[in-house]
Amino acid sequence: MELKNATVLITGANRGIGLAFAREALARGARKVYAGARDPASVTLPGVQAIQLDVTSDQDVAAAAALAKDVTLVINNAGIAAIGGFLAEDSIESARRHLETNLLGSLRVAQAFAPVLAANGGGGLLNVLSIASWINRPRLGVYGMSKSAAWALTNGLRHELREQGTQVLGLHMGFVDTDLTRDLDAPKLAPEDVVAQAFDALEAGAEEVLADDATRQVKQGLSANPASYLLA
Repeated sequence: MELKNATVLITGANRGIGLAFAREALARGARKVYAGARDPASVTLPGVQAIQLDVTSDQDVAAAAALAKDVTLVINNAGIAAIGGFLAEDSIESARRHLETNLLGSLRVAQAFAPVLAANGGGGLLNVLSIASWINRPRLGVYGMSKSAAWALTNGLRHELREQGTQVLGLHMGFVDTDLTRDLDAPKLAPEDVVAQAFDALEAGAEEVLADDATRQVKQGLSANPASYLLA
């Protein structure tokens, strides 16, 4: 689908990748950009319409879908990432928090906006995923679990939404230079580069985009022997 004249809704649009999505959507000629955030006052980008949207809130999501009835592209970007593996003392509670935002939040938004997209010709749904959809390490074990689940959700939604003509794109990448990764000592991608690749793929009709070499290598290695997810 084309970004020019599109009406875009972005979750977690006040900073990081979400803010980069909002800027690039405007630059590519989007007619309107709804910038969702838990606190609308935190959205300061000129040219967007800030809306209250906590993806863990049924009420917020329903209100957003009732307000933004002209949306043609939904970007499920809101997410959390906390350090910790499965054997940490707080791993159960951490898993609940991660799944509520990274999995159920995306599902909640997709359910609410699927009829809106159908009414507006199909449009598109872009889910922000991760290299951690395919590999899991103790440092980000719980986060990786939530992104693996979100990848499965994306694949399932793609089949369910195909009949109504909605393009579903999964975006996978390694670490991106945002607030979420501030304390991580690792190579990081620029949010603007990730977003540009995602929108290029969307406009080309793609269903998946791998935004860096590491992610492409991991995906290719899923069928290797030994598989990439088995390597330490």
